[in-house]
Amino acid sequence: MDAPLVSIVVVSYRTKDLTLTALRTVFDQTEAGTFELLVVDNASDDGSADAIAEEFGDRLTLIRSEENLGFAWANNLAAERARGEYLLLLNPDTEVLDRAIDRLLEFARTRPQAGIWGGRTLFKDRSLNPASCWQRITPWSTVCMATGLRAVFKESNLFNPEGIGGWRRDSEREVDIVVGCFLLTRLETWRALGGFDLRYFMYGEEADLCLRARALGCRPAITPEAEIIHLVGASSPDDTRKEALITKARVTLVRTHWPAWQVPFGLSMFWTWALLKAVAARLRGRPQPHGSLFSMRKDWLAGYPPLA
Repeated sequence: MDAPLVSIVVVSYRTKDLTLTALRTVFDQTEAGTFELLVVDNASDDGSADAIAEEFGDRLTLIRSEENLGFAWANNLAAERARGEYLLLLNPDTEVLDRAIDRLLEFARTRPQAGIWGGRTLFKDRSLNPASCWQRITPWSTVCMATGLRAVFKESNLFNPEGIGGWRRDSEREVDIVVGCFLLTRLETWRALGGFDLRYFMYGEEADLCLRARALGCRPAITPEAEIIHLVGASSPDDTRKEALITKARVTLVRTHWPAWQVPFGLSMFWTWALLKAVAARLRGRPQPHGSLFSMRKDWLAGYPPLA
């Protein structure tokens, strides 16, 4: 059997209806015969795996995990079976629009030096979802986070450098991080990097991957010509616990990718940010049902430890 041009990996967890919709759009909007589709179901208890098998049968490869492996491990597992020249990570809460995967592959062919490629993400109402890409965390960006400058001046590239200010994702541009909801790379690049770092159970893994890829000479890039709908967070826990997971991942990125002498400063900025959020919530009389992010600081300030 000839190898496909691209291996598409979808990791599903308790998102049956959304996953089925995402898979249908892949088949509807992608050139037939150019791709293989590998789906990992992370031990969903909503009938996802059976529904996927019933509707798609042998049109895709379904991997049924008996436990929730998390995003990183599940993608690594599927990628081991991939046969394509390219590997595309696609979230289950997405919808492929207007041949977006074909367009992203064309972008990759015209900009091979990028090494990692992404597109433009939209909310369900087709308004811009800017979370398709980010710039890296820096000492300055943590200052802007802790002092509230980022929140007040969201459209400023100076005060919201990680979010790239007011850029509407409407032009081709080099970025530090392509988000894993719609991330394309060469399979050989993925394997050279060893895939995702398994410390990151959820969140942060694509940032770590992209930063490691940049160290090898890749220059990740975004194109507005490849658009998908991304609903964001369909399988995530409640807001406070989700925020704690994201913060733990971000702290791990700081501990891993910053010079050692800068790390204490970065951690102090995260601590200050969480404290001020807790104080503000109390003053507004809106305590979090599962405690504040600050109350969870002992866990997330440590970050994820290196794997044994």
